[in-house]
Amino acid sequence: MDAKLTIDDIAKALGVSKTTVSRVISGKGRIGAETAKRVQDYIAEHNFKPNAMAQGLASQRTYNIGVVWPGDCELVDMPYFQRCLVGMNDSASRMGYDIMVSLVTGKDFTNIKRLVSNHKVDGVILTRTMKEDVLANYLKTTGIPFVVIGKSLDESLVQIDNDNYTACKEMTNVMLSKGLKKLALIGGSKHHMITQVRYEGFQDAFKSNGLTAQEDLVYLDADDSNSINNAIEDCIRKQVDGIICMDDAIAGKTLERCRSEKIHIPDKVKLASFYNSSLLENSNPSVTSLSFDDRKLGSVAAKTLIDMIEGKEGKSVTLKQYEVSLRESTK
Repeated sequence: MDAKLTIDDIAKALGVSKTTVSRVISGKGRIGAETAKRVQDYIAEHNFKPNAMAQGLASQRTYNIGVVWPGDCELVDMPYFQRCLVGMNDSASRMGYDIMVSLVTGKDFTNIKRLVSNHKVDGVILTRTMKEDVLANYLKTTGIPFVVIGKSLDESLVQIDNDNYTACKEMTNVMLSKGLKKLALIGGSKHHMITQVRYEGFQDAFKSNGLTAQEDLVYLDADDSNSINNAIEDCIRKQVDGIICMDDAIAGKTLERCRSEKIHIPDKVKLASFYNSSLLENSNPSVTSLSFDDRKLGSVAAKTLIDMIEGKEGKSVTLKQYEVSLRESTK
């Protein structure tokens, strides 16, 4: 027996993950028969004896990761979360883990608390970050590995995010380059960090152009039909010449209202969205928007978490890839 042989050595020799080797050793988890036999044969050939600590860790592992899904997300948000989830599954399945989705609404996180306290998951991914993040604060007290998708005010957290700030700043620059004098912004809840990040990108685009955004044309907390409609109505009353919406749900309502008021887009008002979903796929006119790789975002989040579960250092990642899609609404 090679006394120095480790689980990592076996994984490298066979071209499989350490998780796969650990699962074969512990007898827990789903591993293909052919792969399991290869690992077992290699272990037998080298007379490998895992130490007690390694066996203990293997037997305690559930090979499940918990994913917190906002229970209050709108229908328009679903494609984003679904694409993230597909990306998470890409990494999780490749690394020998399964996903357990837990719905959390507001400050009630009973579901995920039960999963953690009952040791049903080895780590957690939060898919939304808040200014006052009670769930993240709770997870910190448990010691369980977790990552957040999005920006957090808590710099100690491992954060996986798209470069929303730079993208939103660039989109605002595009709108300002059209010579607009009254550019409005309509966005969602101030409690969500994504709202804050998008707002900062919007503001800093004005500053980089030697301009100041008009605060009376910034409408945040427009997170239901009434508040969105009130914001659009105020924009029409003030005769704005451009509107940036923080998501396509708001952009869709803006299109409908302008159509009913016979306000032609883009001649009278130019319109853009800080997020591109399938909601406006067939809109007329087509809407200028930002596109991100949500599937990759989820994949990186899951891989980072699993690396942390397996003892590696977790590092925050900002994905720089995005696309400004210029369409008819800003011509």
